[in-house]
Amino acid sequence: MSAVVVVGAGIVGSSVAYHLARRGVPVALLEQGPAPATGVTGDSFAWVRGSGGHWPGGAQDLHEYVLADYQRLVAELPHFTVRRTGSLSWAHTPSDNSRPGPGQFLIGPSDIAALEPNLRHPPDQAIHTPSDAGVDPTALTHALVAAAGAHGATVLHDTAATSLQVTNGRVEGVVTSTGLHAATTVVLTAGTNVPRLCEPLSADPAIAASPATLARVTAPPGLVKTIVASPYFEVREVREGDLLMVVPHVEGAAALERSAQDALQYMKATFQGSDQCRLLDYHTGRRPMPVHGPVIGYATDDRSVYVAVMHSAITLAPTVGRLIADELVTGRPASELQRCRPHADTASQRH
Repeated sequence: MSAVVVVGAGIVGSSVAYHLARRGVPVALLEQGPAPATGVTGDSFAWVRGSGGHWPGGAQDLHEYVLADYQRLVAELPHFTVRRTGSLSWAHTPSDNSRPGPGQFLIGPSDIAALEPNLRHPPDQAIHTPSDAGVDPTALTHALVAAAGAHGATVLHDTAATSLQVTNGRVEGVVTSTGLHAATTVVLTAGTNVPRLCEPLSADPAIAASPATLARVTAPPGLVKTIVASPYFEVREVREGDLLMVVPHVEGAAALERSAQDALQYMKATFQGSDQCRLLDYHTGRRPMPVHGPVIGYATDDRSVYVAVMHSAITLAPTVGRLIADELVTGRPASELQRCRPHADTASQRH
């Protein structure tokens, strides 16, 4: 029996398992796929926002810790790196650009060209956020899982959670495709599957699902220097010669193919030296989108079930994993998570 069973080896579950194992807690990490990050994590654009962006509900209370927690993971995890490239964002016309927030700067064509020298026609102005970064979400998740295992965690793949084991009103483990995994606490981090698993508890985490399509593009190394958010696409270099691009999502296979090809053509028209760029593949994932911001905390009064679902999970996972582990180990609630609770007043979460 493990003290804690974590359901879902995406970025959030892997972070929770790693931070628990590092503190000596017996933990089992269950993943329905053949490897970590085979779900929505692997389909993430993985834009780590240090400033700016939309921080709904309790996410506002977490974002100030994001960059420091990522820097800590760089020191703790072998071979893990963060691409601190900064970001450039511009709208259709200069008047449409939002005013820069803290840590952001409104810059003109010469500064834009210095940051992105391959732009054919730099816009009149753009918002530059120097602290923004990108990560390889699959590589990070694998690194967290490997480190969790090195600290004693049990990691089980091809182990789909089908239901919670409830005895006399208390959850005592997880029923899976490979059998029962007993635990004193179950942590549910399985994204859009969390509401289904919570049904016997009469709990509704209010988690919607939003489709997002990403395309992988082969390109000359260094073609894109920063994270670029234009009116027609978002693109960044994940590793040398490998670009990740956000494609406008549309329904239907043929329409989605056209959308991916159109985004590639916009990208080629934007960057000189992009003639050799080729679309490798594209894929649509269903991101969990909690209605009022991150949902993090105990779902039962007896503290046998804990849920952790959020957007953007890639940005928040290192911070959230640290805070959840501290709550489970010490029994003390983390003040930073106060507005993320499953039973928190939803009106207060909106502000």
